[in-house]
Amino acid sequence: MAARPSSSSLPRLAFVSAATPTAREAKARLEKRYHGVTTAEADIVVALGGDGLMLQALHRNMRRSKPIYGMNLGTVGFLLNTFKETGLHQRLEKARQVTLNPLRMIAVNGRGQSTEVTAINEVSLLRSSRQTARIAVAVDGKERLPELHCDGVLVATPAGSTAYNLSAHGPILPLGAGLLALTPINAFRPRRWRGALLSRTSQVEFTILEPSKRPVAAAADSVEIANVSKVTVTEATDIRLTLLFDPEHDLEERILKEQFVP
Repeated sequence: MAARPSSSSLPRLAFVSAATPTAREAKARLEKRYHGVTTAEADIVVALGGDGLMLQALHRNMRRSKPIYGMNLGTVGFLLNTFKETGLHQRLEKARQVTLNPLRMIAVNGRGQSTEVTAINEVSLLRSSRQTARIAVAVDGKERLPELHCDGVLVATPAGSTAYNLSAHGPILPLGAGLLALTPINAFRPRRWRGALLSRTSQVEFTILEPSKRPVAAAADSVEIANVSKVTVTEATDIRLTLLFDPEHDLEERILKEQFVP
């Protein structure tokens, strides 16, 4: 067993992992090497897995305000650093901090019940039947689209703009742009509407038209609310999430690079 570090200045580390054998085995080795503690006791949380695991770790630690450093043992790993077992304390000391504000979704279902959920990447609305969804879109209390015919529509943060938003042909947003992306998913009418860039302070309200005939579900990252009638999306300015990145894997640089991928 490795000797316990003598310096009390080293941050206490908690390790969380995806359910894959590779991630679990790495977690066990790292806990032994760095004397892992519980999440409640930790100064920094180290997430081992893919982007899905990183999102889970961010959601679970949302109110603890503890920095999260991810190491990629998944596939894409856009929100994570390269996996390496040695030199972790040195990497953490050199790491750059990136602060994110998630989105707050308030979804009202057909029975009038309201549910509040946060989303780090995006809030998306998707049709739940073969019928095309019909959705009215208002921004800051002013109706901008009286009737959007579509498969769905989403609001993405800069951190999430390279995920589902990009696959729906939405714009990539630099972290410091102060913007949100409002992006339709397979819009049929208006035919030429391709979405909008909104201030991060905007309040976006979606009203589902004919919800009984054309049911729509709303999702905040991985949490889905079925049969919604109205959805309001704002930035959760009271929640600040801190991610740590190696200088060569800085999130801001990754987002910039995505705009030049051939």
